[in-house]
Amino acid sequence: MQTQPFSVVLITLNAAHQLDACLQSVKFADEIVVVDSGSSDDTHAIALKHGARFIHRDWLGFGPQKQFAVGQAANNWVLCLDADERVSGDLRTSIAAALQQPEFQAYRMARSNRFMGRYLRHGEGYPDWSLRLFDRRHARWSGDAVHEKVLTGSQIGTLRGDLLHDSAEDLGAYLDKQNRYTTLQAAAMHSAGRRASMAQLIFSPAVRFVRFYFFRLGMLDGIAGLVHIVIGCGNSFIKYAKLMALQKGE
Repeated sequence: MQTQPFSVVLITLNAAHQLDACLQSVKFADEIVVVDSGSSDDTHAIALKHGARFIHRDWLGFGPQKQFAVGQAANNWVLCLDADERVSGDLRTSIAAALQQPEFQAYRMARSNRFMGRYLRHGEGYPDWSLRLFDRRHARWSGDAVHEKVLTGSQIGTLRGDLLHDSAEDLGAYLDKQNRYTTLQAAAMHSAGRRASMAQLIFSPAVRFVRFYFFRLGMLDGIAGLVHIVIGCGNSFIKYAKLMALQKGE
């Protein structure tokens, strides 16, 4: 049975320390497309080493940049990855099987996040469902500048196997990134007319902690799980605090 051809698409910026492992894990793809926004390291050379098509595009924001990359693919079926992600052996087998005779036009997969040296298996770090394999005629990336997502009106299938998220950043870099994300989130909420209340500021982090640490068993991931969840709760607090600051500045 003939498998549907598919393209792997990535967006990059100075991803040389992560890209080699990522592209090695998707050698089974019919095409690899790397859209780069101006790397000054060896990202270009590593992409070419793996036979990827390398395209420069000035930064558009996460959602628009990923959608631009999808549009450059030669095939309608695309698998969208980040440079710090790898396709596990089980997921590779599952993708190949699904594309032999697709029952759905979009597929999600579990993403296992490595944090403080440990792959999280509970809490908000797992299964972290991610819709990444889809027929681009029936799905597309949202236009969000941060926390972008794939939008589709089709029923979504689930693939077996994990997408391994193996970020090499240390805790300080992770916290810096979260600070940038909360700024972007607050700005997006403010632009959309959202308002922050004292109740959201207080109760959103508390509800988040109970949900992920107790009900989603984040406690089983040890110290790494606790730190990951507490940072997420802090992000919730800071996001609403930044939104309140924007409101006061109106």
